[in-house]
Amino acid sequence: MALRASPFPYKFVSGIHAIGWTLIVPCFWYLDRVIAVCKSTTKERSERQEQECYLHPLKVFFGSISFFLFFLLTAPLAFLGFLLWAPLQACRRPFSYHRVGPTSAEKETNRGFEQTGKASFTFASANLCLLPDGLARFNNLGHTQHRAHEIGQRIAESVGRPHVIITVESPSSCGPSDSIIPRPCSDTDGGMEGQSQPPGGHHSEPTESSASSDDAEEPLTEPSSSKPNYNENSNKQGQSDHGSPSVFLPKRPRLLDEEPWEVSAFFPANIDILCLEEVFDKRAAKKLTNELKPLFGHILYDVGVYACQPPSRCSAFKFFNSGLFMASRFPVLEAQYHCFPNSCGEDALAAKGLLSTKVLIGQNQKKKKVVGYFNCTHLHAPEGDGKIRCEQLDMVTRWIRDFQTAHNQPDEEVVFDVLCGDFNFDNCSPDDVLEQNHSLFEDYRDPCRAEAGKEKPWVIGTLLEQPSLYEDDVNSPEKLQRTLEAEELRKQYISPPVAREGVPLIYPEPGQPWIGRRIDYILYRETSISKLCRTELEEVTFITQLAGLTDHIPVGLRLKVIMDSDYYDE
Repeated sequence: MALRASPFPYKFVSGIHAIGWTLIVPCFWYLDRVIAVCKSTTKERSERQEQECYLHPLKVFFGSISFFLFFLLTAPLAFLGFLLWAPLQACRRPFSYHRVGPTSAEKETNRGFEQTGKASFTFASANLCLLPDGLARFNNLGHTQHRAHEIGQRIAESVGRPHVIITVESPSSCGPSDSIIPRPCSDTDGGMEGQSQPPGGHHSEPTESSASSDDAEEPLTEPSSSKPNYNENSNKQGQSDHGSPSVFLPKRPRLLDEEPWEVSAFFPANIDILCLEEVFDKRAAKKLTNELKPLFGHILYDVGVYACQPPSRCSAFKFFNSGLFMASRFPVLEAQYHCFPNSCGEDALAAKGLLSTKVLIGQNQKKKKVVGYFNCTHLHAPEGDGKIRCEQLDMVTRWIRDFQTAHNQPDEEVVFDVLCGDFNFDNCSPDDVLEQNHSLFEDYRDPCRAEAGKEKPWVIGTLLEQPSLYEDDVNSPEKLQRTLEAEELRKQYISPPVAREGVPLIYPEPGQPWIGRRIDYILYRETSISKLCRTELEEVTFITQLAGLTDHIPVGLRLKVIMDSDYYDE
C-alpha cells in the first residue's frame, strides 16, 4: 500500500494546521531577522571592508529595532496560531511524502534484474545546515533560502547529467589508463565492462544493468561549448575547449588493492537515493523538493515531530524537526521515524532521530519483488558527549532491526541495506574512542575505515573549518577539489582530530597521512540482504560541488549487486 502524501489523516485537520502555521510564520520570521541583521558571515564582513561601507552599524541598530517591534506586534497572532498548531502535532505523521509516477530509473533497474540479475545503486549523503537564517549564521552560513535553491539546482544538474566515463587508451595499458575502478588486465577486453569502444577497436556487449536509466557509458568527444564539462573525470582538470592535454592534479597515487575512490567536483550521475541532513527550515525543504522532484519521484521531507511529545518518545519541547530529507528514485513502500529520547542541551530543541525506509526496486527473473532498506540519521552534536551518541547508536541498531523484522516478506529479495547520515564523531579523534568501538561497525561495513580509531590512508575528512569557508582555496567546487587532493593544503581547511581532555594530541603518527574529521558516513550491510545476492563496492566519492554552501563535504557510495546465477538454474 502506497504512503499517503499528507502527514495528516484528514484534509480539514491539515487545513487547521496550515492556518495555525500561517499565523506563526510572521512572528517567527521577524525574530529570525533580528538575529540575522546582527550576525554577519565572514564573506559579508570581507565585502563590507572592500566596499568601505560605514553605514553597517546604523543598519544593525535600526534594523534590529524595527524587526523587534514587528516581532512584538505579531506575537499575539503567533500565540493564537500556536494554540491551533501545537495540539495537532499529536495526530501528525512525522513526515511529508511527495510522489510521482514511475521514473525511467525504476524501469531500467527492473529490466536489469529481470534480464541479467545485476544492478548498480548509487547513494549520497550531505549535511546542508539549512537552519533559519539567523541561526545558520553562527555556522558562518547565511541566506538559507538562496542556498537551498542553489543547492537543489546544483544537485539536479549534476545528478541528471549523462554518466560518461573517459578512457585514454595507450599501447602499454591493459585498459583505460584513468579508469575509476581498478580492473585486471585482459587480452580480449580493452575497456571497462559495458563501455563503448572507438571505431576499429574491440566492441563488447554490456553485461550489467545500472540502477539509472541513462547510465550508458560512451567515449567522450571534444567539448563543443564553454559550459562546465560535467562528465569529465574529477581526477583531471584543465582540459580546454581546444583539446589541450589534461593536467593531472597532484595527489597520492591509488594503490592496486585500495577501494575505488575519488574527489569529485560533481555529485555522481544518476544517484538512486539521496539523504540530506539539517534541512530544518520548512521553506528550504520545499525549495529542495521543487528542484529535485523532476529527478527523484519519491521524497520524504519535514521529517520529525514538533511541540511536546511523550517522555518515552522525545525529550523536551521540539522547536525544529529532525532535519532529515530523503529523495529516492524508487517508490517508498514503508517508512518509520524514531526520535532520540536522550538529547540534551541545544540538540534537544530539534527532533533528531532515525528515518528507516523500505523501497521497491522492481522484480527479478523469477518475478519476485526486489526491495532495499535505506536508513538515515543525525546523531547528537556536542563534542565530549560520546556516551549519548553510543546510546543513540544502540537505539539505531535496535530500531533498524525491529523495522526490518516487521516489514520483511517471504516473497521478496532484499538487495541492499544502507545506513547513512551525520554521526558527529570521526574515526581518528582520541575523544571519540567510545563511538569508534561501537558494535554497529561489526554489523555495517564502513568502506573508509581500516579499524577502530584508524582510517584508510586515502580518506580526507568531511568537516570543513567554518571560519575559512569563503577563502580563495575553497570557495568553488574546482578549487575545493584541488585543495582536498593536496595534503598540505587540506590541513588548513579540514577540521583536525579532537584530543581527549587533558591529553596532548600527537597526530599524525610518523609516516602516516594527515586525515581530517570524517563525520559523514555511508555504511552498508551484507548479512541482512538475500543470501542469493553478492555485493561489490564500486566507488567511494568525496564531493566538492556544494563549496561555499555548506560546512560539510558530501559523500557518495556506489554498490553493485549481483544475484547468484545458481538461483535462476533451480
